[in-house]
Amino acid sequence: MQRTKAPFRADEVGSLLRPPRIKEARAKLEKGEISADDLRKVEDMEIEKVVHRQASIGLKLATDGEFRRSWWHFDFLAKLTGCELFHPDEGIQFAGIQTRHDAVRVIGKLDFPDDHPMLAHFKFLKKQCEIAHVMPKMTIPSPAVLHFRGGRKMCIPISAHSSRISAKPTAKPSKPFTMLAAVICNSMIRFGPIFVRRMN
Repeated sequence: MQRTKAPFRADEVGSLLRPPRIKEARAKLEKGEISADDLRKVEDMEIEKVVHRQASIGLKLATDGEFRRSWWHFDFLAKLTGCELFHPDEGIQFAGIQTRHDAVRVIGKLDFPDDHPMLAHFKFLKKQCEIAHVMPKMTIPSPAVLHFRGGRKMCIPISAHSSRISAKPTAKPSKPFTMLAAVICNSMIRFGPIFVRRMN
């Protein structure tokens, strides 16, 4: 008997190969040949197709393929309050290749803003998943990723983390944190590389 609720027998991380149309649209955007809104329309069409593709092969959940992202982690982290994208002298070194010279760093108290773009990204994904009758899933980086990629010198001191963790909450969660909690409780969110899953 097939499962109708998570965890499912078949799962995926969710970062899929970018379709040629998206690659072409991004190249045109960099050249100033199209607008950001034109790119979004292309992404919307390709995400709609890939959600239904995932449903058609029998998966009970679907992602947006991370089609709107350039970096799976930096794109999320750089839009947090108190964090920014910058360009160091070197990129991330892998075997035989080095990535673009992009990185993130903490410049102030971290918070989740009301206008974080991935809130809208998830809402669009959720709508498409409802049509396809699958569970929406989105991958977002854990705090450990910010510490790992940013380095201790660029992040908030460990002592500051500890004091906040042990402190007794004195205020109700803000609207953006409430929205993020709703996302976590009503879908599958993966945090990496150290990750936690929360499912219905």
